[in-house]
Amino acid sequence: MQTIDPTTGRKIKSYADLPFSKIDGILERAMKSSSLWRGLSFQERIPMMRKAAVLLRTDKDDFARLMALEMGKPFSQGQGEIEKCALVCEFYAQHAETFLAKEHIKTEATKSFVTYDPLGIILAIMPWNFPFWQVFRCAAPALMAGNAVILKHASNVCGCALAIENIFHRAGFPPSLFSNVFIPGKEVKGLIEHPLISAVSLTGSTQAGKSVACVAGSVLKKIVLELGGSDPYIILKDADLDKAVEICINSRLINCGQSCISAKRFIIEGPVFKEFEAKFTVKMQSQRMGPPLDEGINLGPMARHDLRDQLHSQVMRSVEQGARRLCGGRIPDELGAFYPPTVLTNVRPGMAAYQEELFGPVASLIKAVDETDAVRIANDTVFGLGSAVFTRDINKAEYIAQQLQAGSCFVNEAVRSDPRLPFGGIKESGYGRELAKAGIQEFVNVKTIYIK
Repeated sequence: MQTIDPTTGRKIKSYADLPFSKIDGILERAMKSSSLWRGLSFQERIPMMRKAAVLLRTDKDDFARLMALEMGKPFSQGQGEIEKCALVCEFYAQHAETFLAKEHIKTEATKSFVTYDPLGIILAIMPWNFPFWQVFRCAAPALMAGNAVILKHASNVCGCALAIENIFHRAGFPPSLFSNVFIPGKEVKGLIEHPLISAVSLTGSTQAGKSVACVAGSVLKKIVLELGGSDPYIILKDADLDKAVEICINSRLINCGQSCISAKRFIIEGPVFKEFEAKFTVKMQSQRMGPPLDEGINLGPMARHDLRDQLHSQVMRSVEQGARRLCGGRIPDELGAFYPPTVLTNVRPGMAAYQEELFGPVASLIKAVDETDAVRIANDTVFGLGSAVFTRDINKAEYIAQQLQAGSCFVNEAVRSDPRLPFGGIKESGYGRELAKAGIQEFVNVKTIYIK
């Protein structure tokens, strides 16, 4: 495995693949630590999780710089990601005991109650786009619930994987309770099937989710999937257009548009379509693209050249199918996996920009006849991760939010994950939930105890 700087195309470092023959030893050590860890009280676990938050904040700039080098995230966005990781550690340190408290239920028994017991070893298969956050939002609740975690990270962020493992070690967690494994994709099947793996959490593409789900299902192991998305943002005719444009562009371009929950399809009610289109395009053209360690940039390069080329292919196919480029849509003549902020209008069903997830800084503008038509278009997708509605009529917004087929709907705000709120999708965006109470209860045995 090797990491490549997407800004320059230069190799950063090579990493040797872990021979699969060593997996048994790693998992046996993880199970031994897990047995010790599950015997500790929540009060004994809390200081270590809080220490992890302290270490994240202490070395925030170093971690942000590492993300910039390995996958092109702008430095300031990397700092924000690390802060969010610290928050999720603190959140579960504070609330895990309450979320997993024994629940007494009155029945005919002398005593009946429900306990939430750890499962054992959780395999976390994580992506490159938020290389710290995706791991911590899985690991913090899994560890606080009493489990061990094995991380199989994306191969282009190996440095981030090692840094995360080091954080948990320095925070005082038992050795091998959190372990990183550098194995190629072809070895993941065997890891999932290993008898010491109890459950799997995957964040990634829909295709990867389907493959992993098939393997996990064949051995009857619990799995949580957070997959792709093509989030619709509905802009109604009474919306504050200036505010909507600003929020929509920030959402579309965060992490260079490489986010499952970034805004992708903008569905605008007919009477304000042209005005929104003009304001949106001007604002997109004003965004600064450049090396991720430079100050004042809005987006850096995409994470890899092949991902940039795939995105450009989707844009070109959409144009060939009748979409119009209002800005961008051309590969820059410079080093790095850069792709400019791009706006496509006249987007219709059947086009790549309508049907597929565009995982980069490309916005699809779609005209709706009215709000009913807007909801129909929003739901006309195989995905169902996030959604948003912009309107001054809050009652109407609440009604529409309940009609949208997605794991979340935000009103007059960009979709985002929050440790306090359940996060996940439906349809081909996956199943199961992360974060909040629901997230920590995914990887426990909900056990009924009945005493008469």
